[in-house]
Amino acid sequence: MEYRKLGKTGYKVSAISLGTWQVGGKWGDTFSHANADRILGEAVDNGVNFIDTADVYSDGESEKAVGNFVRSRSGKIYVATKCGRQLNPHVSKAYQPEVLRKFVEASLKNMGLETLDLIQLHCPPTDVYYRPEIFELFDRLKSEGKIQNLGISVERVEEALKGIEYDNVTTVQIIFNIFRQRPAELFFEQARKKDIGVIVRVPLASGLLTGKFTKDSAFTAGDHRNFNRNGEAFDKGETFSGIDYNKGLEAVEALKAIFPNQPNLAPLALKWILQFDAVSCIIPGASTPAQVASNLHCLSLPNLTETQLAQIQSVYEKYIKQEVKHLW
Repeated sequence: MEYRKLGKTGYKVSAISLGTWQVGGKWGDTFSHANADRILGEAVDNGVNFIDTADVYSDGESEKAVGNFVRSRSGKIYVATKCGRQLNPHVSKAYQPEVLRKFVEASLKNMGLETLDLIQLHCPPTDVYYRPEIFELFDRLKSEGKIQNLGISVERVEEALKGIEYDNVTTVQIIFNIFRQRPAELFFEQARKKDIGVIVRVPLASGLLTGKFTKDSAFTAGDHRNFNRNGEAFDKGETFSGIDYNKGLEAVEALKAIFPNQPNLAPLALKWILQFDAVSCIIPGASTPAQVASNLHCLSLPNLTETQLAQIQSVYEKYIKQEVKHLW
């Protein structure tokens, strides 16, 4: 396992860590604590020491599974969770310090922990980033020992740039992958200057970048890849990185031509991300232990060559850039 510094937190975290949006089963399926425990075990037994969850994942069941697992292990495992997405409607005025405090305290109870290594605002509306009183709350929570660090999970680069103006923001969780390259420009530069930990989410574009999907692939009714392709439920950038599904399939076929002997593109897509030194860690999700192993396989691959990187960039320029860069 490779370990990298998570910005101002000072934590040394596994370059490939674990996101738990779909832990326990494929998106849309019933949560299984037994399966969650197997996934978490596969990750930690192979050197993963950073686990990201959220209070809204499976209505708190993901937090409970993570907490139970972490408390069962003796080694240090850093736990990050998120708050804010329970608000309904999810609008700026609903973000109030005392409401967020209750969310943090509920997460601590869910996980059976005394403190959170990292609490992140969960993709709040853009206006929230212009409200200092929201960020001041987390200084108080830190002084009370309930949290150790504050981070933000964002939809847009502009939100990331605004959020890191607050001194107590230590990390930014952001979508970054072969199909969503804009963060590598100004944001990565500013993150390095301010010693911000960069946590990459949706690294495989909701599975598109595995190369395993086709026009005939079906997703269950409760799977966001079925019901949120046009942003019907939340920001469409969360689903297939905001790319039209069929256009994404075309781009994937072009990527396969660069790597003709690779039945699974996922490790290569993750290796591409890790070659950016501004990235602290990637948090791919997994529905099975086998998917964890597949993600970790990227660590044993050689770096992509300059030729391969240029070919990947050409695919992005041809199929993707004009479609999505300006949106996020």
